[in-house]
Amino acid sequence: MYKTLIKIIFLIPIIGYANDPFEEINRSIWSFNESLDNRIAKPLAEFYTEVLPNPVQSGISNFFSNLDEIDNSLNQILQGKPVAACSDLSRFVINTSLGLFGLFDLATHLGLEEHDEDFGQTLGVWGIPDGPFLMLPIYGPSSPRDIVGRPISGILSGTFSIEESDVRFAITGLDALETRARLLDVESLIVGDRYTFIRDSYLQYTEFEVQDGEEIEDDFTDDMDDFLLDD
Repeated sequence: MYKTLIKIIFLIPIIGYANDPFEEINRSIWSFNESLDNRIAKPLAEFYTEVLPNPVQSGISNFFSNLDEIDNSLNQILQGKPVAACSDLSRFVINTSLGLFGLFDLATHLGLEEHDEDFGQTLGVWGIPDGPFLMLPIYGPSSPRDIVGRPISGILSGTFSIEESDVRFAITGLDALETRARLLDVESLIVGDRYTFIRDSYLQYTEFEVQDGEEIEDDFTDDMDDFLLDD
């Protein structure tokens, strides 16, 4: 996901998006979200990255990625990709068992590629348009299609089955904190108007995911993989 996001950030000036009929309202909500982020989420994320050693951060990131594998698998089936579904399900079995509940991503080392699928993407594959860009309070960038798909993927996530509400809220909060921490490095790449940049990044990313990256694969992105994204 991190590599994909950087690709898209560099492609925004070339492609561009502007499906934003509610921009005035969206910008007001964006300002509210930015204020909350600057006061709470970003400082917590910076503290998280400073205090926790990199191996611990990687383990937490792997754990939450592993929880998404069931959602990935079922959506692969709904999108007509049984081979990818078997691969994602295999990732879940391997990482949950041998990888100590997903703390270690052994499946990737075994050659099983990680995917990022959700029901919003499935709706896109089925031909349902994303609709106008929406900025939601606290949640952030979204669209009508994403709003419909998000609860379905939420039900398919591992955290939904946790009966103890305190534990579920704590895990959900840690997931949000880990996600915000991973975005700290990407922030340095934002140029120009932040709202426009985030909007176009989101719209391009969702389209990229629906198309499995096929529509914007070209020499530019291949060269960028070699130049910027070598592990």
